[in-house]
Amino acid sequence: MTVPQPPGPTGRVALVTGASRGIGRAVAEALVARGDRVVITGRNEEALRQAVEELGPGRAVGVPGKAHDEAHQERAVARAMEEFGRVDYLVNNAGTNPVFGPIAEVDLAVARKVFETNVVSALGFAQRTWHAWQKEHGGAIVNIASIAGLTASPFVGAYGVSKAALINLTAQLAQEFAPGVRVNAVAPAVVKTRFAAALYEGREEEAAASYPLGRLGAPEDVGGATAFLLSDAAGWITGQTLVVDGGLFLNAGF
Repeated sequence: MTVPQPPGPTGRVALVTGASRGIGRAVAEALVARGDRVVITGRNEEALRQAVEELGPGRAVGVPGKAHDEAHQERAVARAMEEFGRVDYLVNNAGTNPVFGPIAEVDLAVARKVFETNVVSALGFAQRTWHAWQKEHGGAIVNIASIAGLTASPFVGAYGVSKAALINLTAQLAQEFAPGVRVNAVAPAVVKTRFAAALYEGREEEAAASYPLGRLGAPEDVGGATAFLLSDAAGWITGQTLVVDGGLFLNAGF
């Protein structure tokens, strides 16, 4: 499948959700560094505006909104098409985990919110990107999952179950969108972001001790892995979940 390339280092455009900071921001930075252009989303309009400025004039566009809002999904994809005329890549990074505790005690309304943001919104963005560009021209999608989606995790059960669903959604989309669109996931362990602060803040050395590589993750670790899966170097990889965990799964006691 031949896709016409407009002027520019790569000519390719990525839509990255939840990218005003943290992992999403690192993904956007990695893509811009290699010459892609990005449309980034986020709930905080000021943080999004600052991220766009730092990513560079003409390289980034921000679309504020909540990931689970279908109207926002439509606006973000439409903005990519209006601004750049294409949307080759989608990175579903936006996520939430508003509850910490046993899943037996999780309020069902909160559980629905977790699934709406972590799973249903990813499907919504994938559908819209598919119909707007990728169905006819090809591309790639990466879903940011979690190692919590690969095994039972104490105190983050609802979040983990939603990420397990996202991993299964990755496989389903990979099968249905082939051969033109590759779909993969990245499953990080604890990454030092504001989102995960409750898991390490005030005890980072203790938290990192269980990792064979001796440290917690940085947003750039996930950004680089995601950029690889979106690159031509990963052209024969689809339906896979790449674990990025500093070796944590190597420990039988995990």
